[in-house]
Amino acid sequence: MSDATLHDAHRDPDDFAVQIADQIESFIVAVAEVAKGDEPDSAVPFLLLEVSQLLLAGGRLGAHEDIVPDERYEPDVGPEPDVDELRERFAVLLDPVDVYSEVFDPYVARSSTVACRISDDLADIVTDLRHGMAHYREGRVSEALWWWQFSYLSNWGPTASAALRALQSLVAHVRLDSPLDELDGFDTDSDADGDEELAEQAGKVMAAEIAAPLGLRAASQP
Repeated sequence: MSDATLHDAHRDPDDFAVQIADQIESFIVAVAEVAKGDEPDSAVPFLLLEVSQLLLAGGRLGAHEDIVPDERYEPDVGPEPDVDELRERFAVLLDPVDVYSEVFDPYVARSSTVACRISDDLADIVTDLRHGMAHYREGRVSEALWWWQFSYLSNWGPTASAALRALQSLVAHVRLDSPLDELDGFDTDSDADGDEELAEQAGKVMAAEIAAPLGLRAASQP
């Protein structure tokens, strides 16, 4: 399916797949426009709006029954588009508020905070969304929906939720005239031990959340 037919007039605007694809494409286009830096003063409020709207699509995907693709194995979509330029543009545009602290899993008791970057979050989200869009544009609608649903639950949903909290906090600090506390050297590459702990937690969460839907059994505990 080419770009020209992505919004074919014969496609039902009330169709679930069409609505989800429209919201996702709108986010991808809008984020690319913000990254150009033409209106830096409105970047954070605009990103707050766009991420909020994207998470509405994500919520609909999460609440939807499990989507099963038509093909057993995922067709190759070719090389992933490079998002490094997008990431770097946002790192410059959002400096010095790019880095924020986040709790990886609110259901893990006494979880320590980890450092994240809004620029990394946006680039990772766009990567996931583009992957599904590649299937959608080729007419593999069920594959696109499966990918968007799966990656919402496992990656871009938590990432977008964390970024939304950071963006909302930034807007609140500005509107309520509440100065930001300095992060005092807090950075995404400052704690190697924290990275190892984060990776371990991520593995446990993914095993718990996606093993059953994929028909896998969790590894037995010692």
